[in-house]
This record gives sequence, structure tokens and C-alpha cells, in this order.
Amino acid sequence: MARVLDTGNHFAGDVLALAGEANRGARGAICGAYPITPQTEIVEILRDFQFTKGRVVPVESEHSAMAVCIGGSLAGARSFTASSSNGLAYMVENIFAAAYYRLPIVLIGVNRTLGPPWNIWTDQGDTLMLRDAAWLQFYTESHQELVDTILVAFRVAEDRRVLLPALVAEDGFVVSHTQMVVDLPEQEQVDRYLPPCNVPHRLRGKGVTVGGMTFPHETEKHRWEIQQAMERVPEVLAEALDEFEKVFGRRPHGALSAEHTEDAEVILVACNTMARTLRRAVQRRRAEGQKVGMIKAKLFRPFPRKEFLRAIGPAKRVGVLDRNHSPGSGGIFWNEIAATLQGRSDVLLQDYLVGLGGGDVTPELIDEIFDDLAARNQAADPVWKEVPA
Repeated sequence: MARVLDTGNHFAGDVLALAGEANRGARGAICGAYPITPQTEIVEILRDFQFTKGRVVPVESEHSAMAVCIGGSLAGARSFTASSSNGLAYMVENIFAAAYYRLPIVLIGVNRTLGPPWNIWTDQGDTLMLRDAAWLQFYTESHQELVDTILVAFRVAEDRRVLLPALVAEDGFVVSHTQMVVDLPEQEQVDRYLPPCNVPHRLRGKGVTVGGMTFPHETEKHRWEIQQAMERVPEVLAEALDEFEKVFGRRPHGALSAEHTEDAEVILVACNTMARTLRRAVQRRRAEGQKVGMIKAKLFRPFPRKEFLRAIGPAKRVGVLDRNHSPGSGGIFWNEIAATLQGRSDVLLQDYLVGLGGGDVTPELIDEIFDDLAARNQAADPVWKEVPA
């Protein structure tokens, strides 16, 4: 394993390439490639990689990029791509199709605000609009977590108990274009970690119809089977993390990570790079004697309800930092946590909309939110922070 200084996008491209090359003894690798800011470097890295058995296919649109991945995965190849923002929106039809075909494609979503008005900074609305698309969704806080999670995503998605595609999200520019030192795996380690990709329903040289017409009861059973696969993800993820630790000597975070929540009276929930800023604020307040804690949300689909309930523990006030917005409702993570806490009437749950469109989520802002939450006697509508007058 090498210590390397590079950007999040370069690491993402490197690890996708290593994962694709690891399948050279089976059906190889395929990537549908189309550029969009701030994702472009990922497909550029992949374009320059010399696969033993594999191909990067440049196409005319994001819709076609996912179509290439669908075709490759149906042929049994390890398939992957990357996109952002309106590119993901253009992909949507085939994103749903990939999941309903039960294809273990991995997609890197470099979070960027959906437009118009046009904005290239980070906002989770692009990947979270896919929350009903039957994809696993992982959110990463750092370059190292991005590298590790991509490999874990392949392992879980390709497991026969799951066979669903996986999205791995990184914050645009904050991770994609900044540099950090990372333990980058060697090809031999990735070969050991990722078994040959085996898509059991791949095409085998005779004429078949894929995704043909069905009757209502068949569709209902199909959706039920997807739900069953999602419910098996926690078990498969735990096994994937165990094996990761054996091969690489470290253990990535699982569905979530709880920090200082055992005795916390006030807890804030965050994901992606916001969690790094929140962690510093929690450490400082703990040093001052305040009983505060945090939960870093990583796995969004399937949503880990049992893990959240355990992590929240005895806390009576919980705030959610949402860098996303569901119009007419509020923050998307807050909605999920509210459903999770429906049996906990003793918990005051408050939503805070922060950093939309790439606004800074600063330590000072988090301090304001901690103070506001600690002083509350009842929850209110989602609170918008830093909205210009």
C-alpha cells in the first residue's frame, strides 16, 4: 500500500480502475464515460488506464453513459461510471433501469447543486433525488473514506444476496479538487478483496428479452424482492468490512458512526465533509464539559434505522444538518430520522438547512446551531441558516 498525495477525483478514478482490473480473470470491466464539472477528472483517469480486459466508452450524454454500464453489466462485466448534478438528472431513466435489472454497477456521484440557476458548488440534492431508485447510497467525509468505500461498494453490490447498484458520494470541490494523503491500495490487495464479478442473470449468447412487459402482481413481487435485498445489506456490509480489515489492515466506518453519544444530552447529525467540521466543534465542547455528541451518517440507502436508534441513546435533543432540501417538506435526512424516531416522543428533533448551494458550514455556524438546539423546548419547522435578507 502506498501513501499518495492527490485529489479526491484522482483517487476515485484510480480505485475504480483497480477494481475493474481485478476482474480481468472473469468478464473484465466497462465504463461509460461523459464529463461534467466537478466530476470530469474521474473519467479522464479511467480513460488513460490500460485495462487488461476492459474498455472505457466515451459517449454523447450521461444517459448513454449509464446505458453502456447496463449493457456491460448484463454481459457480466464489472461496470462503473461517474457523474454530477444535471448529468445525474439526465441519467435518471437508466439509473432506475439499472436497479430494476438488478445490476451491481457502481456510480461515483460528485455532489453539485442542481440548476438552474447554475451553480457548480456542493449540494446533496443531486444524489438524494435518487433516493427511490433502488440504489445503495454511501456518503463519504474524506479522501480516504472515498477510496475505501468505493471498494466496499463493489463488494456489497456484487454479493448475490444483494445484486443492486451502489452510489458513492463525495462533496464537489471540497473533496473532488482538494488534495490529501491517502493509503492507496495495491492491485494485489484489490484482487484479494474483490471476488470475480458474477452477474448470475447475465446474457449467455442466446436470444432473451430483458425487462419485458409484466402484470401487476409480477411487478409487486419484483419490488418486494428488491426490498428483501435492501434488508440484507447490513449483514453483507458487516462481512465486507470484516474482510476489508483483514486485507487492508484498517476498518472503514459502517452505516454510521456515533461519537460521544453515550451520555450526550444534545446530538447533531451530519454527513460528508460537514461531519469533519462538526467533529471539531463536538471535541471542543466536550473539553469544556458540555454533554454533546454527533452521528456521522454514511449509509443513506438502505436507511439504517436500528443503528440510528441505538446511536441516539439517551439524548433528548437531536438536530440534523441537511445540505439538501425537499421543497414543501424540509431536509431529506431529517425526514428519514423523523420516521426512525416515531416511537421516541421524548426526543426533540430539529432540522437545520445549511450550506445549500455550497455555502460554508463553519464552526461558528455549528456553534449557533448547538446553542439554538440546547435552548429549545419544542421542535419547529426546518430552520434555514445563512439565508441572505
